[in-house]
Amino acid sequence: MHSIRISQASSFWRDGIACFAVEASTCSMKQAQARVIRTAMLSCPTVAMSAALEFREISVVADSGRRLLDGVSLAIEKGSVTAIIGRSGSGKTTLLRSANRMIEPSGGQVLIAGAIERDLVALRRKMGYVIQETGLFPHFTIERNVGIVLEAEGRSRAQRVNRVRELLKLVGLDAESFAHRYPHQLSGGQRQRVGLARALANEPDILLMDEPFGALDPLTRAEMQDMLRELLARVETTVLLVTHDLDEALYLADRIVLLSDGKIIVNVQRDEFLRTDHPEIVSYAAAFHRGDTRASSPKAGSA
Repeated sequence: MHSIRISQASSFWRDGIACFAVEASTCSMKQAQARVIRTAMLSCPTVAMSAALEFREISVVADSGRRLLDGVSLAIEKGSVTAIIGRSGSGKTTLLRSANRMIEPSGGQVLIAGAIERDLVALRRKMGYVIQETGLFPHFTIERNVGIVLEAEGRSRAQRVNRVRELLKLVGLDAESFAHRYPHQLSGGQRQRVGLARALANEPDILLMDEPFGALDPLTRAEMQDMLRELLARVETTVLLVTHDLDEALYLADRIVLLSDGKIIVNVQRDEFLRTDHPEIVSYAAAFHRGDTRASSPKAGSA
């Protein structure tokens, strides 16, 4: 039987190997109201909000000398969802990975709740890291995959089992049916739900999400987005989401940040984004729903 040392598993987890994926659900009225209240608070200048995550003049320079990030400053408010969009190579993932120091900035500071966390292990345990690929251990059961970080922290088996059952229920998987299966016995969507459960296992303050739904078909992607909105109404966490999909950003985020050539071009509330006449935003928005325009146009040669 394959085995892996818990110290290795803990190290693997600390490097951020986790996946955040969700399945379809409809938000209740209470959850929808909570989202409206949260958005209103973020929009109101009289409400004092604390930054859960703050980038101060972050710069990253590649070995080639190319500047990947150029003095980026950005505050992510506690309990908010901030989407980072932009062209490929604009610096989106570099910025996200500098938050948990998977990429070390060349200059500037990253603050967590107003302080610099110098302990790398403590820093990464405060964050869930969500990627397209699940990163599940193939020779561990689903139960152990979800509870591996709790095992590394020395939690008792009873505590781990109870927490795993809670998490599987949260992501729409029946513990009796799935706990003792292995990743290869699950569908892609099910594996992503397991990745989500693992990302939430130690109740992280911050979720870093790097194109988590990018590899999914449109219908499954929409279901995942619905479930994520429902979860965020129930789970107290702060989300930094990297996506190429403007629709996804508009659907999920409270704020949208547009990056270009390693610099922030626009940082606005979601509802203000499409009303902004900045050329980069106009171009970005025009690239979406191009099929709608074609479908509404008469075909050549038609009467």
